[in-house]
Amino acid sequence: MEPPVVDVERQSAKPTDASAASCCPKLQTLKKRADFLRAARAKRLPCAAFLLQARQREADTASGLRVGFTCSKKVGNAVARNRAKRRLRAIARKLLVTHGREGWDYVLVGRPKATATHDFAAMCNDLEAALKKLHGGAQ
Repeated sequence: MEPPVVDVERQSAKPTDASAASCCPKLQTLKKRADFLRAARAKRLPCAAFLLQARQREADTASGLRVGFTCSKKVGNAVARNRAKRRLRAIARKLLVTHGREGWDYVLVGRPKATATHDFAAMCNDLEAALKKLHGGAQ
């Protein structure tokens, strides 16, 4: 039996797990309802297209940066809610990696008739300003 043929060019084009993690660290996603409820009781920073809720976790569980996304039915039907959450995920990936802090939970809440249609650059600027205000301007 002959060994399988391996396409070396295709293999070398794939990034390794270590190199992919070093270039852009992955945000951990909040999954449990209790985490969302804790964030809802913490600090709130309203923006034009979304609401940012943030809380600092206890020292014993403070590993990594976590983010959650939510859009109620007030945002619209399933298509509109998914579009809004996609846009919130995009701005989180773009800015929370550099402006967020380890040991914090962030929740981005979509707003009706705003999140899905608001200017993307303005949303990024709003999130950056909210994070600077939350963390006192020093990163």
